Amino acid sequence: MLLNASGCLDALTAPDVAQSLDAFVTKTITPLPRDGNAPPRIAETAHGMLNAIGLANPGRERFLSDHLPRLRALGVPLWISVGGFSAAEYAETCARLEDVEAIELNLSCPNVDEAADTAAEIVAACRRATSLPLYAKLSAAHPDVAVVARAVEAAGADGLSLINTLRGLALDAHTLQPLLARAIGGLSGPSLKPVALAAVYACARATSLPIVGMGGVMTARDVVEFVACGARAVALGTVLFADPDAPKRIREELAVVQMDDAELAAKLAEFGAHAVA
Repeated sequence: MLLNASGCLDALTAPDVAQSLDAFVTKTITPLPRDGNAPPRIAETAHGMLNAIGLANPGRERFLSDHLPRLRALGVPLWISVGGFSAAEYAETCARLEDVEAIELNLSCPNVDEAADTAAEIVAACRRATSLPLYAKLSAAHPDVAVVARAVEAAGADGLSLINTLRGLALDAHTLQPLLARAIGGLSGPSLKPVALAAVYACARATSLPIVGMGGVMTARDVVEFVACGARAVALGTVLFADPDAPKRIREELAVVQMDDAELAAKLAEFGAHAVA
């Protein structure tokens, strides 16, 4: 299954790209509207991208009344990314959602200052609030992400999304000042892949939860490596900014991948099941 990483695709402005995925993951929705951080809040690096968007979104009420009906009209299974600054805020939003494929709990955004409750507390509160599948999106910045994975599994998570961006800094070549107004941003792109693979590998061995792997996926080979490490689905992030046709291209690349491992080949075949226009 191919998805997009939350925040890396606007399905309402690029519906054809969203429809080439097996499911669309929304930007993170918080109870109140957020303008996000001051610009500039995106910067390129030699091996990826920094962003400090800061959970900019229309807020829960407008999302439910305006955005969600339009997203449903696209005919793509929907995963709703939910954020907040307390377990209660996450749970309140989860309780308002229905008829969606899954909820992804953003437990690891590096671009906001407000402190949330612990991952396990948030998952437990959301589990009480909804029967929908809950995927916990975790950060590899934790010294042992597998410990967090086991905690959210015990709290009622149905799956894991691994990983979110990691904190990074880029400087202007001439002034040597930070490129981002906030200075620090979330690093994504190819440089993130080894860290993401390590997190998927560790969590696949520490829990029984299905894992969506993400972080630097650019080609079919990247998909192969995430699946080999234990992911059952893969999300595309930074690549979608430069190559909106990446889902179709990666499926085509996977169709000609030769695998000696029969079990791995069978898992990879699932990524080609989506009808590509």
